[in-house]
Parts: sequence; structure tokens; C-alpha cells
Amino acid sequence: MADEAHILPLARLPRGNERSFEITPEAQARARLAEELGITSVRKLRLAGRLVPDGARDWRLEAMLGATVVQPCVITAEPVTTRIDEPVLRRYLADMDEPEGDEVEMPEDDAAEPLPATLDLWAILAEALALALPLYPRAEGAALDSAVFAPPGTEPLTDEQAKPLAGLAALRDKLKGASED
Repeated sequence: MADEAHILPLARLPRGNERSFEITPEAQARARLAEELGITSVRKLRLAGRLVPDGARDWRLEAMLGATVVQPCVITAEPVTTRIDEPVLRRYLADMDEPEGDEVEMPEDDAAEPLPATLDLWAILAEALALALPLYPRAEGAALDSAVFAPPGTEPLTDEQAKPLAGLAALRDKLKGASED
């Protein structure tokens, strides 16, 4: 989805100066991103920040993500509008190796990444938005009601009875009562 303006060739950027950027996608691009993320819509979206030289060969991206998104409520499926304002920080390190293998240990600095030849600002915007989305959006006043099911002629099992230690607590109370007699 990134166009030429959103791709920064890190190897060719002058090292002495920071570079400011701002991405404010049009409605069509926001609609495509909403579809990719599986949400209803992205009403507003902006990533603004700067790319700063960090040492001799590394770069640091400091930005602010601003968005207004609409997602379905996890309980009622009603639209839930959320305002997102999140800082975005990435460090691109020249001497960081790409992890290899099936199992990889996470580095201490989760903002650190190997230095790429080019930097796709659109991909950073999409990733930051995906990470900032509420996992379980709820409409105001939406709550889960308890449902009780049982075959005809049997006593329904409640949430309290289904807890693994509920029976032990009842046994403890029964034994405690017997020992007091």
C-alpha cells in the first residue's frame, strides 16, 4: 500500500540531519486498512514524527500515531468508536543480526530492529495501529449475562458450581461444622 513518498532509503539519507514526516491517508486507503485489520472503519489516521540519526550508523524513529477507529462490540456487535493516541518508537541498528531458526528469543529492547535498506512508513503506521487497537471493544453498558443450560429434568450447573475448588470449599465448611458439634 505504500507509495514512493512513504519509502525512505535509509542508506542514502544524509546522516547529519533528522528527517520529519507525516502520513495522513485518504479515505480509500483508510478503508483498505480497516478491511485488512478486520475492523469497521478508520475515520481519522495520522502518523507524524521524525527519523533521527543515532550514532554512526543507526537510526531512531520517534512518532505519534493518532486515529479514530470503529469496531464492533464483542458483546452486542454495535459500533464502538475509539480514539487512539500512541507514541511510536523504533530503533534501527546496523549491527543487529536478523534472528534465525524456529525459536527466537526476544531482545530486551523491543523497539530495536535490524537496519533495513529502506524504511516503509506505511507499514510502520499499519503495524502501530494494529497493535494499538482495543482487543475487546465494548459498547457503553454492554455486559455479559450469565446463561444457564441444562437438559430437561436436571438441575442447571451454575458458574459458581463449575469452579474447581467450589466443591472443596463446601466440603471444608461441612467438615468444619461437624468438628464444632
